[in-house]
Amino acid sequence: MVVIVLSSLGGLLAVSVVAILLASGIFAKQAYLEPWKMTYAQKFDDPRIQLAAHGILAANGHNMQPWKIRLDADSRVFYLYADPERLTPEVDPYARQFMITQGTFLEYVKVAGAKLGYKTEISLFPLGEYDEGLLVQSMKEKPVAKVVLSKAVTKDDTLYNEMFLPDTNRAAYKEEPLTASAIAQLRSINQEDDRTITFFQGADELKRLGTFALEGTKIEADVHRINEEAAGIFRFNEYQKNKYRYGFSFEGQGTIGMKKHLLQGLVTLLPFMNNEKSSAGLMIKTAQTGVNHTPAYAMILTQGNSRTQQVTSGMLYSRLILTAHTLGYVMQPLSQPIEEYSEMKELYEGIHREFAPKGETIQMFVRLGKPTKEFPLTMRRDVNEMIMK
Repeated sequence: MVVIVLSSLGGLLAVSVVAILLASGIFAKQAYLEPWKMTYAQKFDDPRIQLAAHGILAANGHNMQPWKIRLDADSRVFYLYADPERLTPEVDPYARQFMITQGTFLEYVKVAGAKLGYKTEISLFPLGEYDEGLLVQSMKEKPVAKVVLSKAVTKDDTLYNEMFLPDTNRAAYKEEPLTASAIAQLRSINQEDDRTITFFQGADELKRLGTFALEGTKIEADVHRINEEAAGIFRFNEYQKNKYRYGFSFEGQGTIGMKKHLLQGLVTLLPFMNNEKSSAGLMIKTAQTGVNHTPAYAMILTQGNSRTQQVTSGMLYSRLILTAHTLGYVMQPLSQPIEEYSEMKELYEGIHREFAPKGETIQMFVRLGKPTKEFPLTMRRDVNEMIMK
């Protein structure tokens, strides 16, 4: 009798596991990862689309990929527009991170152009900057950039291959600090007077910045409307990831393999498991692990906070990521303490008072170091979806 009962339980467990894996979409083709293949851009004859296909691999806020491309009648020209339908107003009320994301795209286009034999002349806001009082309408009407291509000698740019690696690694980093030569090389990528890159790895700096990072995470984890905004773009399984191809997923937390599929299947079948409390707890735990294993932090600061400066900060950030990769380093943005919603006001003012005392704006705040493990790639949209008709 005991043998029969155990056999029945074993069979039930096996059926349950199969149901969970099927709900996860374990056998579904991962179309959302196709843009990461080096051959993806080669499918397109138009060089402008080829370059845009590289641009979509860039780091972007909340993985919203808010880019639209208009191809000009002149086959050498295309325009980049910010897609206002992909704003995240709760966490980014002034669309600052959103505009930084436009810059990350443009720098990837520039790096890809050098590799493919094109000089890319980028003119920001060719029709003028946005009317801030009519921001959404301005985004629809005014391009972020005009990009003009011209044939050039192909450059064997070492940064090109680094575009096909994940831009964010949230895992623990090795305890070794950045070398002086690495810091000098990373600083040298900045060629503009109104921007600075600063690095911090002294014990007191690490402790203080770690506190800002952790406190910012705790504040954000406790804001219901922001949690709701994030939950609305979380993709629970392979079917949703293939359908939407943007937003959050378990890969963004570093979860891979069978564990990923078990989690995906469980939250698909039992959605209540992915509740606000459990998500907040995981968010804080991940932040604590990061803070405890961070040998260095970096910031990108600007003298002002114009839309142009936000975009150029994104361009610099892309180059910082790619250059860091060539040196064996990885990064993770720590956006919470420099976000501008009301609950973060005190922490925002505090980090600026201590680390931007001359009135600069901290555009990017990141942790960086040598990785202890690889992080998975995240969803990317089909570049054809971004072409304006």
